[in-house]
Amino acid sequence: MKIKGPLIPAKFVERPNRFITIININGIKYRSHLPDPGRLKELLNPGANLLVRPASENSKRKTRYTTVMVNHNGQLISLVSSLPNQFVKEGLLKKELPMLKNYYLLRPEINVGNHRFDFLLQGSDGKKFYLEVKSVTFVENAVAKFPDAVTARGAKHARALKALVESGEKAGILFVCQRPDAILFCPMWERDPKLARAVLEANRSGVSVWCITLNVSETEMTFHKEIPVNLESPKNSIEFN
Repeated sequence: MKIKGPLIPAKFVERPNRFITIININGIKYRSHLPDPGRLKELLNPGANLLVRPASENSKRKTRYTTVMVNHNGQLISLVSSLPNQFVKEGLLKKELPMLKNYYLLRPEINVGNHRFDFLLQGSDGKKFYLEVKSVTFVENAVAKFPDAVTARGAKHARALKALVESGEKAGILFVCQRPDAILFCPMWERDPKLARAVLEANRSGVSVWCITLNVSETEMTFHKEIPVNLESPKNSIEFN
């Protein structure tokens, strides 16, 4: 998938709120929109090298830039939480996602009751399949983890998918790691045990759970590989019902 450009280099200064970064370009500070509400504390350190996209000249937005990527230990990591959905949509159409190669895209964003899921697919057997996509940027010791900030919405989605499967439908959650250096995926039990428990129980009820990693460059994102998932709680963590 191509990344919209042009992207220009900048330095991270600070983050006054979830959606704003202060950046430095050639000695001048600017406010830049950050399209990822996660904590990102391991990535956004003062002086971190960024790639940002200038806003269009006729834009009426309050920020002049969008913070798109960070260079972390020589590796570009996407900070745009909507890119995984775009990547998955393209991957579905081009049959580039191994775990979903037998599914066809019916439509993005499907409402079911009070919930909206990212994709409605159809399997080769003609049955519908509801797919939710989650963006992952946190990797520690080669383990990708989600979420890095508490998400009540994510837990609700997992419970809703569980209810759909228990009613006879098919569903899945695809975690998309916007970097290639993870070899295993685990929920971040220590940060959001309710979400982790919801995903685990959904999977036990029949909701498929996968994780893929991506190669990220300044101009494109490509499929790297599918990695194993371990949804069980670590022995030393505290579980919440």
